Amino acid sequence: MSKGKILVIRGGAIGDFILTLPALAALRNQFSEAHLEVLGYPHIAQLALIGGLVDRVQAIEARALAGFFARNGELAEDLRDYFSGFNIIVSYLYDPDEIFQANVKRCSAAQFIVGPHRPDESERIPAAKVFLKPLERLAIFDADAVPRINLLGTRSTASQTLENSEEASGDAVERVPTVAFHPGSGSERKNWPEAKWSELSLKLANETKLNLLLVGGEAEGERLARLAAKLPAGRCEIIQRIPLREVAVRLKSCAAFVGHDSGISHLASALGLPCLVLWPHTIEEIWRPPGERVIVVKEIAGIHNLSVQRVADELKRILPT
Repeated sequence: MSKGKILVIRGGAIGDFILTLPALAALRNQFSEAHLEVLGYPHIAQLALIGGLVDRVQAIEARALAGFFARNGELAEDLRDYFSGFNIIVSYLYDPDEIFQANVKRCSAAQFIVGPHRPDESERIPAAKVFLKPLERLAIFDADAVPRINLLGTRSTASQTLENSEEASGDAVERVPTVAFHPGSGSERKNWPEAKWSELSLKLANETKLNLLLVGGEAEGERLARLAAKLPAGRCEIIQRIPLREVAVRLKSCAAFVGHDSGISHLASALGLPCLVLWPHTIEEIWRPPGERVIVVKEIAGIHNLSVQRVADELKRILPT
């Protein structure tokens, strides 16, 4: 198929989507002239759009799709027309009884390929490879299983403002490297204690010239503000509850990243940053970011017992010299 339209349906959280990027890249490489579209959560799926992996992102609305999850359900006319316009549909939705698949086939002649919504952890296969496996039906084998996001020259508003001010003043400003910290995740059980993040932050502030970028969302609450309050003025910046696109751009400008088993760690890895990931109890073989510049740090007694000094020593290894 040199042309035509391909739809990939992908829900899930940030990390789940990023681990599916290799599948999107493989489809793009195999069918370079086809229109490639994602039906998903726009605030997450935009990562594929800004990276040039897809041509369009369509919002997945649970209410509108409800009929497709009922056996012989009433199918919304606009969605019937939507699905009928594709030649290939790859779905990573949870559909154990194949009800969604059957309903899509009622209104679309597209080749329907079922992908898993998450890996079978008993098999201990890296998630990105699990999400690539269904594409073998399209003769796609041995595709690169490392998620990669190329921002195609996109710059943050803050970066543009700084550059404009420098040009206006004519001053040469020494750029101090910045390390990004994401001290949260979707589960407190996966988090290194806040007190240790604070100790590490102060250690970097006192012993290096590095600046810090504290990254977070709703889950981090006031944690970032508490960490920043203990640091010297002008050495730390917080970005919280901002669009994922902007987070990606800001991370890309950093020298390194430190985080947990979280979607933001997967984002930093996909952007190509040197990453230090403080690993909890989850299965590393499946869920670790598969990027080439990722170091995973584990403590057999649990993440809460991981020492600040060990993390600081590992961070030195990934910082540019």
